[in-house]
Amino acid sequence: MADGGLAHGTRVLLTLAAAVVVFAGVWLARDVLAPAAVAAVVVIIAHPVRFPLERRGWPSWLATTAVIVVAYLILAALAALLVVASAQFVAMLPDYADELQRTATEIAGWLESLGATDATASAAASALHPETLVPIAASIADAVLGFATAFFFVLAYVIFMAADASGFRRGGAAFGGGQGEGIAGRYFTGVRRYYVVNASFGAVVAVLDGLLLWALGIPAPLVWAILAFVTNFIPNIGFVIGVIPPAVLALVVGGWPLALVVVLAYSVINVVLQVLVQPKFVSDAVGLSLTLTFFSVVFWALVIGPIGAILCIPLTLLVRALLVEPDPGAGVLRRLSGVPPERERA
Repeated sequence: MADGGLAHGTRVLLTLAAAVVVFAGVWLARDVLAPAAVAAVVVIIAHPVRFPLERRGWPSWLATTAVIVVAYLILAALAALLVVASAQFVAMLPDYADELQRTATEIAGWLESLGATDATASAAASALHPETLVPIAASIADAVLGFATAFFFVLAYVIFMAADASGFRRGGAAFGGGQGEGIAGRYFTGVRRYYVVNASFGAVVAVLDGLLLWALGIPAPLVWAILAFVTNFIPNIGFVIGVIPPAVLALVVGGWPLALVVVLAYSVINVVLQVLVQPKFVSDAVGLSLTLTFFSVVFWALVIGPIGAILCIPLTLLVRALLVEPDPGAGVLRRLSGVPPERERA
């Protein structure tokens, strides 16, 4: 205890208790906050459109309109991808009901031959049973409809946030000047660069994966290409999520050899692009440790739902920008979170 203040351990416990209360509140309000987070990220990405327009003499309201249009185009493209993929997936399942049933029976028999109990074998094989997958497909369709409902909130948020962003720019030092402006600038630039780079690499991965699946004769390659694009935005575990459905379908239509080919080919494509190349483009902008990145995926998905896995990086960067970077006594936390040494010195 120093100068009559609270002991360090007490301050830490109070901070953790406050964090639990705050994130519990975020979880309770996730249906409102998740669309707001999506809108904020889209506006951050689209906001630089206004700069060249204003330099050419466009009025502020017209530049703001251009930002809103670009944001709406981004959202429309994402919505179209989700609708097309979910519709094709739902329509595809009845055509492969017999093959799924046969594969489920074969897996159950194989597990029993290895000594698994009947209950264990049946539980494992039931994942491929049509009676299990059809409700999943229906739930996906319902989720898309729910997304469409939230989409209207996102559209409204975009208008207000784009207008506010214009006001911040006219207001000069909107974030307090000095350190505040620097932290805000790094945050916006990092989020923008992260998603632009991820979208670029995701498009390349999606095209390569889709062409591979088409060449191998895997049904609905467009669906799995879209899934590869979307899961590219989920750090660390996105590749695993993206490879499971096409690998299972390859097992159904072509047996274990085809499934192994899909897994190996996906691994080569994704490891080269997502593990060896892509991090070199985003590490400087994001500056998060691998451990914190992986934890953020699980944490934000728990707090605000599945969309949290895609928004985990900007949300984690926001928490760090608000609570850690302005604190001169939080140097250890900044370094543990992955802040580059050169920024720490700055």
